[in-house]
Amino acid sequence: MVAHDADPSTAEATVHEDYPLDVRVVEFVPDGAEHPQYRFEAPEHTDITFADPEKATLYADVYFDTNGFQEAGTGHRGVPPEVVQAGRDTMAAYFLTMAGTDTNWVASFYGKKPTTVERYVGAVRRRAEEIRTEATERDVEPAADAA
Repeated sequence: MVAHDADPSTAEATVHEDYPLDVRVVEFVPDGAEHPQYRFEAPEHTDITFADPEKATLYADVYFDTNGFQEAGTGHRGVPPEVVQAGRDTMAAYFLTMAGTDTNWVASFYGKKPTTVERYVGAVRRRAEEIRTEATERDVEPAADAA
């Protein structure tokens, strides 16, 4: 499940996964909740919360695979243009981060077998890791705030 407006301000958070360029997935338990949530955080990006850590880290991989994108302005069911332009495998991985989808749903959407969708996801994860490794090796810093 994805929540675009979860308010974890009173919940204690720990870093679940830390990435270069000030991107991370944070684990927290919202007040009154029994299970942890996982929030994707990146500079100038809407915080998005997932119930599943695997979906949160996949979302981070899609973010790196597209060299960053903005959710703001795409609407509840929209797909950011950068994700669409990145290709079928990236869009399939993005769909898998959405609530109510799984590998079978995405495979049906594309008219492919689930193993094909798994290959798509593997390709996105590999490219994202290559981008992160390159950013770390080159000591790339996040872009300065344009404001």
